[in-house]
Amino acid sequence: MEKYVCPCGYVYDPALGDEETGVAPGTSWENVPEDWVCPVCGLGKDAFEQE
Repeated sequence: MEKYVCPCGYVYDPALGDEETGVAPGTSWENVPEDWVCPVCGLGKDAFEQE
């Protein structure tokens, strides 16, 4: 699965998810809720770029 990078440097890794915000490990980028934001800087999914 592809990783996605926020301009602030945070990397969303589908294998790890983001458990602190309720995104379970194994959640693909397409299945991350549209209202999810970067846990570091608060930018939305549209700010992320595929790594």
